[in-house]
Amino acid sequence: MPDPDVPNHWEQVDLLSFMAPPPEPVSTQPASDLEPAAPFTEPEPEPERAAAAPAFLLIVDTETTGLDPERDRCIEVGAILFDVRHRAVLSQLSFLLPCQTNQAQGVNGIAPELSRQPQPLAPALALLEAMVEASDLLVAHNAAFDAQWFGRGPLPVLNLPWLCSMEDIRWPAERQLRSRPSVRDLALAYGVPVWAAHRALTDCIYLAQVFERCSELEQLLVEGMEPRQLYRARLSYEERHQARDAGFRWNEPVRGAWTRRLSEREAALLPFPVTPVEAALEQRSA
Repeated sequence: MPDPDVPNHWEQVDLLSFMAPPPEPVSTQPASDLEPAAPFTEPEPEPERAAAAPAFLLIVDTETTGLDPERDRCIEVGAILFDVRHRAVLSQLSFLLPCQTNQAQGVNGIAPELSRQPQPLAPALALLEAMVEASDLLVAHNAAFDAQWFGRGPLPVLNLPWLCSMEDIRWPAERQLRSRPSVRDLALAYGVPVWAAHRALTDCIYLAQVFERCSELEQLLVEGMEPRQLYRARLSYEERHQARDAGFRWNEPVRGAWTRRLSEREAALLPFPVTPVEAALEQRSA
């Protein structure tokens, strides 16, 4: 005898349960008594899409024999191809360029005789160009300095826009960084151990590891790529500390003024007034 507590999957079911419900009755109310249709309204325009962040960065650093590209030479190049979406290093490169003397040896530790040791320089230069081809954006800490060495001697011209991780990126306030942080301070602010200094590839590695830890990297890159121009702070002598704290430089490049390159958005957010510097004045003062 079947157990009444055990369900029987073969038990006959009511066939009426499979039938569709009866249709709703059609209203006989006159059309004039029905609620009027809502008036047609134009759909709201879609908001502008934010600029897309670059997918691949080429992080670049150089070591040189001095500060003047007209008299000095680049003697080392470091580069890292970085995947923004995956926060990962794809490829890295470092090579020396030969020199006879190095006035900056005390800073970068590169002896001239070391730079002249045999190495595969031609393949290294070819790889550098291939890494540039795979990139969307060049990134350097103090990009204005590094960019000026390319296109000189054996170094190729790099036909990509540059982004400066010191000048153009506004790092989050909670990192408690100065407005123009050093690579060392930036690395430490993101928990990256600083184990060496003043060689091209190590500085690239620090930046790559900062980017790996930076959750808002895409936003920082997009904002950092905004068009910029030189602005002059309109402050009294007693208020000059506000310009200094905001990363403005005194006497550089405009003599007798606090200036900094900013986007229109950044200029509007400052707590003090600023004025764009005319290009002609900037050139005369440089």
